[in-house]
Amino acid sequence: MQDLLHAIGFIITFGVFFVGIIIAEAYYWHRKGRTDIYDFKETIASITTGAMYKISDGILIAVVITGLYDYVYQFGLQYVPNDGIWSILLIFFAVDFVFYWYHRAMHNIRWLWTGHVTHHSSTRMNFSTALRQNFLYDLNFGWLIWWMPIALIGFDKDWAIIAIELNLAYQFFIHTETVNKLGWWEKFFNTPSHHRVHHGSNPEQIDTNFGGVLIIWDKIFGTFVDEKDAGVIKYGLTTRQPTTLNPIRLCTDEFVCMVKDIIRHKDPRILWKGPNWVEKTYGREEKETTSTASSNTVSN
Repeated sequence: MQDLLHAIGFIITFGVFFVGIIIAEAYYWHRKGRTDIYDFKETIASITTGAMYKISDGILIAVVITGLYDYVYQFGLQYVPNDGIWSILLIFFAVDFVFYWYHRAMHNIRWLWTGHVTHHSSTRMNFSTALRQNFLYDLNFGWLIWWMPIALIGFDKDWAIIAIELNLAYQFFIHTETVNKLGWWEKFFNTPSHHRVHHGSNPEQIDTNFGGVLIIWDKIFGTFVDEKDAGVIKYGLTTRQPTTLNPIRLCTDEFVCMVKDIIRHKDPRILWKGPNWVEKTYGREEKETTSTASSNTVSN
């Protein structure tokens, strides 16, 4: 119960803080005459999907993840974080490194993409887009990829919760067109400039800049593209861009589409193949359901 209360407190505190920043940014662009940056209905839809996600995530962490984390912890290295700043740096790098691969998996495995697609379905880039998340993250077990390696290293679950939530909190601030280049910070850290490329749906922008806080992983593993080399950025999905702002449908349409594809083609490989593998393998349906979300990944 204590874990659940902590989760609820965290959600309320950061929720109010983030919504306040969204309002401030929307006001800034309104004063600048840029009415295209924010759309009120889309912003409400994004905030609603974010609230649904954080509520389900808080419950999952309190009821399931912490217990499973303690169980897995006993089989790991059981590292004792008593090295001061080095312990903090270790968990910081570990959490961000694992997130990089988790994020890449979400773009390359249809089962995981059904949760992540919601985040990429916005055709605008602003702070509300950061909250455009999906409660299916908590139901598809993808979180095992992020949480369990940290447990196996041996960090206490409270350290893990703090490190992961701070990682996600940082990522809120890179969803904006308000901030331009940030000088030397761009060399090592993920920034609004880098993340704008990641959200692009043109060929030069797809499957790039997966980093959470650090951009060095993309530079090491060959997925980095600088904004100046990315061309004109078009936000949204490559196919089946949603026409609905219903938060439930924004979260579930791609999952329903995946299930229908499996039934139609009688092919379970669809679960672990890339988001566009069906179109490449079986051909595109003549009539697509435009309200169903799909991938922004064409390389799969």
